[in-house]
Amino acid sequence: MKISLPGDKSISHRALMLAAIADGVSELRNLSRGVDVTSTRDCLAQCGIEFTDKKGVVLVNGQGGSFSQPSDDLDAGNSGTTARLLMGLLVGRGIKARLVGDVSLSRRPMARVVEPLRQLGAQMEISARQTLPVVIGPSQLGTLDYTMPMASAQVKSALLLAGLVSEGGVRVTEPVATRNHTELMLEALGVDIKVAGHEITIGAGVQGFNSFELDIPGDLSSAAFPAALATLVPDRDVTFPGLLLNPSRLGFFRALKRMGARVDWTVEKRVLGEEVGRLRVRSSTLKGITIRGDEIPTLIDEIPILAILACSAQGETVIWDAGELRLKECDRIKAIVENLRRMGARVQELSDGFRILGSSRLRGATITTHSDHRIAMAFTVAGKITREKTTIDDPDCVEISFPGYHKLISRIKA
Repeated sequence: MKISLPGDKSISHRALMLAAIADGVSELRNLSRGVDVTSTRDCLAQCGIEFTDKKGVVLVNGQGGSFSQPSDDLDAGNSGTTARLLMGLLVGRGIKARLVGDVSLSRRPMARVVEPLRQLGAQMEISARQTLPVVIGPSQLGTLDYTMPMASAQVKSALLLAGLVSEGGVRVTEPVATRNHTELMLEALGVDIKVAGHEITIGAGVQGFNSFELDIPGDLSSAAFPAALATLVPDRDVTFPGLLLNPSRLGFFRALKRMGARVDWTVEKRVLGEEVGRLRVRSSTLKGITIRGDEIPTLIDEIPILAILACSAQGETVIWDAGELRLKECDRIKAIVENLRRMGARVQELSDGFRILGSSRLRGATITTHSDHRIAMAFTVAGKITREKTTIDDPDCVEISFPGYHKLISRIKA
C-alpha cells in the first residue's frame, strides 16, 4: 500500500513566512491544509501579503520584508509555531502587531521567545502570566549572542528570523540539536548563516533573498500514526513516497526500529536543503525500550503514539526527560496516562514521562482528548486494535494538523 501524505506542517509554516519576505512571487506546492498552517497564512495576509490559489499551487507575493500595519489582532489560533515564529519574523519590520491565540494557546509559555528578542532590542509587551497576548512594537535590532536554557526549535527559529534584520547579527547556541528546517531553508536561499555543532550564526546586516519554488514533502510527524497502525495490524506493508526525511525529525522511526519494527527509509533527493525520499513499514513484533535525553527533541510530537505502541510491546518502555509535554496543547503526559488506564494499560506516571508494562490487551473506552490533535490521533490508532468500541470525544481536532486523517487510518485497518 502506498500513502502520499499532506505537506509537512513545519516546512509549510516556514515556507509561507520566508516567501512573505522574499523578493517576488514564490510558488508553494502541497502546502499543508491544516488549521495551524492556515493561521499562519491568515496572519501574514493581515500584514499585507497577498496569496493566490491556482490549481493546487499557492502563490505568495513576497514584499522583500515590508509589511503593512495590521488593522486587527493577529490570531494564531491553536498554533504555537505561528505565534512564536511570527514574533521573530515581525520584530524589526517597522510595524506594531498584537498576537493572540485560542484558550489553549493562551496558556502556553511565550516568555522564552520574548526575553531573548528583547535582549536583541525588540520592543515587546507580554501578559502578566507570561503568555499571549504579546504586543510587538517598531524596533531597532542590535546584536545577540544567546545560549538557550532549553531545547526549542521554535525559539531558535524566531531568533534566526529576527537576525535577518539585525544590525549586528545573531548567534544561538542550543543545548541539544533540535529540528533544523529554518537553518536549512535559509542556507538554501543564500542567506549568510553558519552552523557549527549546536551553534548557529546569522550574519550582520539586512539579509534579503529572491522568491522560490517549493514542492513541500509529506509530513514526517503525521506519518508516525499510520505507520504505527501498520506495525500493529497483521499483514500490513505500507510505503510513504515523497516524505520528508530530515535527520532531526527521524527520532520516532529510529525508536521504532529499536523496538524491533521492520522499518527503513531511503533518501532520493534534496528539496530546498531538505532530504526527501520514501519510507516503508511492515507488521512487526515489538519490544520495550527506554527513551530519554537528547533523543527526546527528535520525537517529542510522536510520544503519544509511542505510548500506544509500548502497550503492545514485550517488556517495559520508559520515557524520561519529556517534561515539555506538560506544556503542549494540553498536559500530554497526564492525558496519555489517564486514557491508557481507561483502556486497561499498565502505566505509571512520572514527573517527566511515564513507564508502560507492555503485552497488554487494550480495551475500548471513551477517550478525553482535551482537543489536542496528537492525543486524538494516537488514541484513534489505539481504538483500531481494540475489540470493543473506542469513542474519541473530539475527533475533529485532528484537522489542526491532518485533514483526512480518520479516512486514511480506516483504510489501513480495512
